[in-house]
Amino acid sequence: MALKSTIYKAQLSLADIDHGYYADHTLTLARHPSETDERMMVRLLALALNAHQLQTLCQGDATLAFGAGLSDPNDPDLWLKDFTGATRLWIEVGQPEEKPLQKACQKADAVIVYAFHHAAEVWWRGLADKVARLDKLQVWQVPSESSQALARLAERSMQLQATVQEGAVTFSGGSEVVHLEPVCWKTAPA
Repeated sequence: MALKSTIYKAQLSLADIDHGYYADHTLTLARHPSETDERMMVRLLALALNAHQLQTLCQGDATLAFGAGLSDPNDPDLWLKDFTGATRLWIEVGQPEEKPLQKACQKADAVIVYAFHHAAEVWWRGLADKVARLDKLQVWQVPSESSQALARLAERSMQLQATVQEGAVTFSGGSEVVHLEPVCWKTAPA
């Protein structure tokens, strides 16, 4: 019998000062049996960093949602779709291979990867030249100590606050506070 995903609930109060976006998000995260708390929380971080795109790209006429991720390799970890069904933003977490990133760039207006884990630098050195021509692709690294600290916030029912200011994010939940600054490894042309 196959193992089922574990359901996590999160109330996220988000203050994105950089983009003037302030909202409360009620979220359900299905954690795949092979997914770690660290990876799940990086997905939540990706949502916090990109929620402003609901207004910025789509003037509020869109859906930002978690995709099937690990359950379906053809589905992103997080996506933003506008009211026409067009995928405006495709977000991957971890260390995806070149071919899925190429496909994602064909399906979406923009693709963002949030790499984490101590092996992320090795992964990026092997991939950077191969994806340099993908002009829709951005790659960010979440420092390993930060992603591990985020994992400590994971609970089946979470009350979290996130503040985005000057490119840095502060997550707090209960008595834990995690401050992190993603590092840009590749940007998409303006």
